[in-house]
Amino acid sequence: MRLRIVLLAAASLVCATAPLQAKTQPKPHHKAVVKHHVAAGARGVAISMDEVRVVTFQRPIATVFVGNPTIADATVIDPYHAFILGKTFGTTNLIALGPQSQTIANQQITVTNRGGATVTLNKGSAQFSFACTTVHCEASPLPGDQRAFFDDTNGSVNAHQDQAVKAANVAAAQH
Repeated sequence: MRLRIVLLAAASLVCATAPLQAKTQPKPHHKAVVKHHVAAGARGVAISMDEVRVVTFQRPIATVFVGNPTIADATVIDPYHAFILGKTFGTTNLIALGPQSQTIANQQITVTNRGGATVTLNKGSAQFSFACTTVHCEASPLPGDQRAFFDDTNGSVNAHQDQAVKAANVAAAQH
């Protein structure tokens, strides 16, 4: 408990000084770039972690595959569009197949860090990540963070989502 209070106090202090530092240091570019029309041989898709993009293909597609589904996920929306989700840091590829299983595109997908103010606290070998505004910081675990911190935070988020889904199912069943 004491470690958590110390970490939150340190994160708040860092966040409070972040606007002052932002005025003197240039902000890094974290803006994701998406090619609107993807063709075989084009450069690919860059996306931030936990963000989504819609990619448009010049020819109809029937199926998309992602080389490493822990890095990104893809879903076909219609014959000319696929939905890409950046899941974690890394690079993989996306292959889009047409109606007769011909390759329409083989694109690289690069998933980068989230945009915004991220504060990383290091205590010995343990790392803790926080998403910060000028007012406060919230736990925002990233790959590489201390395992218990990562698991506890994600467990809380998952429990909250499960409660919301259960409540929605109960409400739907009553109608």
